[in-house]
Amino acid sequence: MATRKTAAKSNVSTDELLSYYRDMLLIRRFEEKAGQLYGMGLIGGFCHLYIGQEAVVVGLEAAAEEGDKRITSYRDHGHMLACGMDPNGVMAELTGREGGYSKGKGGSMHMFSKEKHFYGGHGIVGAQVPLGAGLAFADKYKENGRVTFTYFGDGAANQGQVYEAFNMAALWKLPVIFVIENNQYAMGTAQKRSTSTEEIHKRGEPFGIPGELVDGMNVLAVKDAGDKAVAHCREGKGPYILEIKTYRYRGHSMSDPAKYRTREEVQKMREERDPIEQVRGMLLKAEVGEDKLKEIDKEIKEIVNASADFSKESPEPALEELWTDIYADEIPQEVN
Repeated sequence: MATRKTAAKSNVSTDELLSYYRDMLLIRRFEEKAGQLYGMGLIGGFCHLYIGQEAVVVGLEAAAEEGDKRITSYRDHGHMLACGMDPNGVMAELTGREGGYSKGKGGSMHMFSKEKHFYGGHGIVGAQVPLGAGLAFADKYKENGRVTFTYFGDGAANQGQVYEAFNMAALWKLPVIFVIENNQYAMGTAQKRSTSTEEIHKRGEPFGIPGELVDGMNVLAVKDAGDKAVAHCREGKGPYILEIKTYRYRGHSMSDPAKYRTREEVQKMREERDPIEQVRGMLLKAEVGEDKLKEIDKEIKEIVNASADFSKESPEPALEELWTDIYADEIPQEVN
């Protein structure tokens, strides 16, 4: 099976660039604020930030259509924002408040939205991959022309259930795009130390699944690759693999000091490859003024600050909420 590497096209409008810039900046500022709230003790448990990887989900969401589905792992805040979920509801879930998408009971890793076709947020490494294949199976059965984006990382790519899902998806020609967000360090181990081959996108070849390597720091390259993968699936040709090479600036989670790489390495990536700065540079070349970009930045900061305020003001879940959204039909009269 041929393997291709996607290069970005240049025929993109200023409006599209502004949209990408705004969406990526929202994710960046939101995650920075989440990191602050975590440091203040307002967010508990695990918290995995998406800073540096914004171009991946923004590019692919630009290739999606209404009704398409998405499912991912625990590094999920960016995916929620990119598909249009309310920042207030996402931040309130992070702080464990009633106004959150899971009513404060799911936290960072467990949020869902039927309206936006977002199916999580999953804490078990690789577990979302067969679930994504299942979502695609439902669409295939319904013949509705929808596509499922199933995201997982380079670490999860070594899980056995991933290849069971590959096999079934290829066998039944399911309309699923397997998106490998390769940030090169998984939970804290460099890919070259944990993975026998650098070309993870070729792992679908034994199943007849085409794959390609994509520059995940370039939102235009991601969008182009997404368009091709989506077209492949909608034409009934079965699954597609996108290995999107990206980079996270922060540790695996907020508790990870990331001592497995140097500060110089991270700084070099920020200075030379940052996805937001690349688009900002394109906009300036297109004669979009600094004032316009500052206006967008101000607007985004207001949205993020409002979400933080909402997450603090929203009440904690009532005790009775312990008994809702579970299999039992009745709420016990007394809680011991």
